This record gives sequence, C-alpha cells and structure tokens, in this order.
Amino acid sequence: MTTIQQEVEKVVEILKDGGVVIYPTDTLWGIGCDATNPVAVEKIYKLKQSENKKSMLVLVRDIPNVARYTTDVHQIAWDLMELTEKPLTLILPGAVGVAANLIPEERSLGVRVPKHEFCELLLRKLNRPIVSTSVNITGDVAAIKFEDINPLLKKQVDYVVEKRFEGKPTFAGSSIISIDSSSAIKVIRE
Repeated sequence: MTTIQQEVEKVVEILKDGGVVIYPTDTLWGIGCDATNPVAVEKIYKLKQSENKKSMLVLVRDIPNVARYTTDVHQIAWDLMELTEKPLTLILPGAVGVAANLIPEERSLGVRVPKHEFCELLLRKLNRPIVSTSVNITGDVAAIKFEDINPLLKKQVDYVVEKRFEGKPTFAGSSIISIDSSSAIKVIRE
C-alpha cells in the first residue's frame, strides 16, 4: 500500500515535469500544477475551457511564503491569516514569482495556506506554490467530493491522487477576502 510520503513524492515528480494533477485540499478536491510553470498553467485553462485568471488561486506552504508571491501585504492580511480557524483565501496586490499567465490585469493573486496533511507535505517537498482551482469544466458544478469528479477530467490530467489521502476537508469553498494596496477589505465569500 502506498504511504502518504510515497504519494507526495509521485505527485512532486509529476508537477516538476509540468504535469497537472487532481488532488485533495483542506476544502474541496482541486486541479493543480506548479504555479511557476506557464505551460502547466495553460494546460489547466484548456482543461477547464476557461481563461479566467481570477478563478485560480495558489496554495503556499506557510504564512511567510505569502510574501514571496505578493509584494504589498498589509498587517491586516497577516492578522487574518494567523487568526482564522477556517480555510481563508486572501486576494492580495502585487503578484510576483508565479507564471505570468496566472496573474490577472490588476496584478493580484489569490493565496491560501492549507491546513491539510497531504497539501502541507506536498508544498514542503515541491517548495513552490501550487495552483488550486475547482475540479470542473467552467460553467459546470464543481466537484465537492472525490466521487463527484467528472471521469472525463480524471482521464485528462496526468495523475489523480488516491482518495484515501483526502483527509478531513470542509467540503465547502474557502472564505475569500480581498485586500487592496490601500488596505481596503472586501469580503467576496464568507
């Protein structure tokens, strides 16, 4: 039986080679790739049949890594990340260090630090941010649980992580809060 470490190793190699995977997160199952690889990011746009740069966020391994991929993080963002008990995606200004085709015109980036064993191990081992977007073709209902994943999408990615590494996700999207360069806060999803 594959251990979690072996599964992480397998996924890391696929991501380093520019692959796209379906993997568990602290919220829902996601489609992801190395967020610094523009070719891999483009594969996800094609898979989802979308070019909506605002629909894809990145997962980073810890709070200090948020500053590696955004340049204008205000104290309120740090406070929110440290105090939140449920999954929180922050949309922050000044995206840097990720694939250019992942960054929307306003140069913001959605960032989340997952509290999920598989994701934490994967992010530590890869040492790069990972794209996280819903497992669906744009316009279709997003897969909430592994069983909901469209079999066609499973065939179109390079790898699907074993269901037994799902952990205990919330089975709901994260809260989303946008913080602009003037520290103005906008709740997008509670």
